[in-house]
Amino acid sequence: MKEFIGLLKFGTKSALWAAIVNTIVAIIKTAAYLITGNVAMFAEMMHSYGDAANQFFVFIGSALSKKEPTERFPGGFGRLVNLVLLGAVLVVGVLAYETIIEGIHHISNATHSEDWFWLNISVLGTAAILEAAVLYKAMKEITEHLPKDQVSGFKIIPASYKHAKEAKPATKLVFLEDNVAVGGALLALLAIVVSTYTPFHSATGYASIIIGISLIVVVGRIFLDNAAGVLGVADLGLQARIGSKLMEHPQIRDIQDLYAIKEGDSLHIELKVEVDPSMTIEEADDIRDYIEQQLKEKIKNVTDVIIEFDKDDGKVTWTKPQE
Repeated sequence: MKEFIGLLKFGTKSALWAAIVNTIVAIIKTAAYLITGNVAMFAEMMHSYGDAANQFFVFIGSALSKKEPTERFPGGFGRLVNLVLLGAVLVVGVLAYETIIEGIHHISNATHSEDWFWLNISVLGTAAILEAAVLYKAMKEITEHLPKDQVSGFKIIPASYKHAKEAKPATKLVFLEDNVAVGGALLALLAIVVSTYTPFHSATGYASIIIGISLIVVVGRIFLDNAAGVLGVADLGLQARIGSKLMEHPQIRDIQDLYAIKEGDSLHIELKVEVDPSMTIEEADDIRDYIEQQLKEKIKNVTDVIIEFDKDDGKVTWTKPQE
């Protein structure tokens, strides 16, 4: 238990804040739904419970993935966060299904009501603001490696979308879910206004279905990303950049193999380079130290680098990977 508590400080902070905020928001929405019976509020309530459960799982999974390797698991626990996320998407999938079914039911039984209009608006407006704050925190985590002038003010918004693919799995999940959360709250707000003041009384039902479908899209994206992560997916873009840089070294003649494998939040790099056959062990050792130092200094989350040497065979093997 002491080790578990100690590992929690390494968990993804945006996931923890998102879990806390979404729990509070879910409780508020539950109270509003029980009072008003509004189907758009029901959809948002289910959404917030799903997000909160997911993000608690993600926080714990990202923390446990930092556990040091053991004799039984010498490869470490880096991919544990991917396994946790695969489990988390099941929760969102079930809630998305219930949200869509409730929306369909409401469309076929839509009624006009102006009761509790301002309560619904107030709750959803507050939820949108709180979830936007969590989304902003996720944006900051995604762009933390960029120069400050590139993420100052509103520049952080396009920068976060541009670099979302490079984010840690846990941060990416929070980012995707809170995009849907903010959009869903605004959509629900619009649907309540439309259903109250126009003849289109089934607008909240359609909003519920759209929110549910949005959740399914997020589930699909997260599932595919983390299924690849569990298997150990190669970062082809990073491999290309590393290879191009290594080939600039005057003593590296060729690269036979190069792999940059994502294991949860960590990167495992393996390479086999060709050098002059007359090179001494001392010279090869200096190259090894140089490569390892450069990779760990310039690339985030590199946990280990395995380097092999072979004599130059006079043939060019290295080709830039297709991204």
